[in-house]
Amino acid sequence: MGNDGGSIPTRRELVKEAARNPTATELKDKQKEHLAHRWSTCPVSHKPLVKPIVSDYAGDLYNKDAIIQFLLPAEASSVDKQEYEKFIQGRITSLKDVVEVKFETEHDEKTKTDRWICPITSKELGPNVKAVYLVPCGHAFSQEAIKEMKSEGKCVQCASPYEERDVIPILPSTEKDKTSVLERIETLRSFGLSHSLKKAGGSKKRKANGDSKLAQGQNTLETQATGADGQGRSMPANPPRSGGAQSGSPTTDLPNGMRNATTASLTARVMQEEEARKKRRRENENISSLYTKKSDEKARRDGDFMTRGFSIPANARHR
Repeated sequence: MGNDGGSIPTRRELVKEAARNPTATELKDKQKEHLAHRWSTCPVSHKPLVKPIVSDYAGDLYNKDAIIQFLLPAEASSVDKQEYEKFIQGRITSLKDVVEVKFETEHDEKTKTDRWICPITSKELGPNVKAVYLVPCGHAFSQEAIKEMKSEGKCVQCASPYEERDVIPILPSTEKDKTSVLERIETLRSFGLSHSLKKAGGSKKRKANGDSKLAQGQNTLETQATGADGQGRSMPANPPRSGGAQSGSPTTDLPNGMRNATTASLTARVMQEEEARKKRRRENENISSLYTKKSDEKARRDGDFMTRGFSIPANARHR
């Protein structure tokens, strides 16, 4: 055996098989084993996949409760978000970035378990069958069935219309499928949409803020033109400029951005707020001057009778 004091083993005896590259069959079996694990296990919570199941734009499957826990604030969530982020990698920032996948289930009497099948071909969806789901309805089918019915453009389960780009492969394994889902999400983001075809987070809010600022600027200009009492009055010929410019400078010297009515009104409001702050600062200084500072009080207390507030009237006469 060796190492018993009688002999020393050689490398040939220790290494039974020489190092070699895996064959195509071994690679395919390993990939199938990996897909089988991904079809049955949530990659972030490491728990079995159970309904409701959601998917992101890359076609990965998750338990919905695990994604909700990931999206909760740090103080309200008990999960390790760093571990979740290692796999999610910024693909999910809200529930708009996922779609609930609706699988058709069939009970298997032999194994006493439920399996996911394609409602058209009745094939079991898993590592042996390429599967897809539709956005936004989320119904899952085999890729073969969708190719046969792509001319219709409607889901056979709920009759919801869909476009060809909204057919998402589940757990894509080919470079073509991976490239197609990346190109799709880039196109949607350019239109301000998320994976679920809903408005992306923040785009609607920014638009609303922009509209409110525009309306506020228009109201300010109308007030300046008509006056507070509704009577018309002329606009100043030389509106003030920001940056400390003199009020007498002509309007032709204003940059293009300042010629816009909204920008001009916002600048005027900022200048008014700055003037109000200066006014409050001056008032605070006037109020503070009414009170005696501790240093002045100490000097008055330590001084002699000539400096303690006693003064001889100017009209006093010596007797």
